Amino acid sequence: MISTKGRYALRVMVDLAEHDLEGFVPLKEIAARQEISEKYLESILKSLVKNGLLRGLRGKGGGYKLTRPPENYTVREILALTEDSLAPVACLEDGAAKCPREAGCRTVGLWRGLYGVINGYLDSVTLAELTNSGDPGDNYVI
Repeated sequence: MISTKGRYALRVMVDLAEHDLEGFVPLKEIAARQEISEKYLESILKSLVKNGLLRGLRGKGGGYKLTRPPENYTVREILALTEDSLAPVACLEDGAAKCPREAGCRTVGLWRGLYGVINGYLDSVTLAELTNSGDPGDNYVI
């Protein structure tokens, strides 16, 4: 299940993509449009800036801005920063210890396949596609 932090990060990135031509967008405006507390939003934005997805500017005229065009971001890239794992089962998570039952496990292939489908799908959807899927602004829920 995708956490609130992951869903909010995706909403924020879509919001910034929709307002990309406006330059730096103040945190207060994003928080108001997305109905997210400024304090919680600030922690999400810090993570996105730290990982190079956004640029932040302090002071008058400051705010947040995408570091590249919306079509160059994938949903998987955004969610990978906020989620511990997108793996459907613990044995497929990065750094997981080798399962002693793997050799005889009848379901590991199913889970690997599902994980591949999840990653493939999330890699195939860009931020630009999400901004083109409805009315611009704040009339959507993720």
